[in-house]
This record gives sequence, structure tokens and C-alpha cells, in this order.
Amino acid sequence: MNFDENEPQSVREARFAAERAKARRLRKAASLDSRGAHLGAAVVTIALVLLGWNGKLVALGIVGGVFLLWFSAALAWAYSDGDNGRHALQRAYNVTFGWGEGF
Repeated sequence: MNFDENEPQSVREARFAAERAKARRLRKAASLDSRGAHLGAAVVTIALVLLGWNGKLVALGIVGGVFLLWFSAALAWAYSDGDNGRHALQRAYNVTFGWGEGF
């Protein structure tokens, strides 16, 4: 987003809105690759199973709650961005567990 301090506010807002709409269209048209997210979800699942197996129920609740809150916030963000249904769930899943791509 380029910024020109001499242009009127209404022109700037219209230009920014057009740029945001274009970025949103491109983001929705892009395919969602979930391989890294699957790996991240597997790591979290293994960690939760190990915490439960060792009787660390407080830690299990905290870690599970953090990821549940993270996924809920990502899903709310996806819906507020105009996504619906499966695409919103995929985006939230990728945002929550996509860090597994780094492994």
C-alpha cells in the first residue's frame, strides 16, 4: 500500500479498499496446502497424549486450551474475513498448526 500525503482521504480510503479486496480475492483463490499443518497437529496430539499418559492433567488442560483458543480465534478471523464453510476451517487449521512446516 503506497501512501501519498497529498491525496484526499476519500481517494486514499477507496484505493486501500480496492487493494484489500484484491489481496482477499488472491488469498481465497490460492490453494491451501496442509502438509505442514498435519505435521504440527500430529506433534500437538503426541504431546497431549504424553501429558495425559503421565498424569499431568493441569498441563494437558492448559496446552489443549491454548490450541483450542488459538483455533477459535483463527476461525473467527477467517469468518470475519468473509470465508465460509470448509475454506474457513482449512484456513484456521493452517493458521493454528501450520508451524509444522518448519520441521
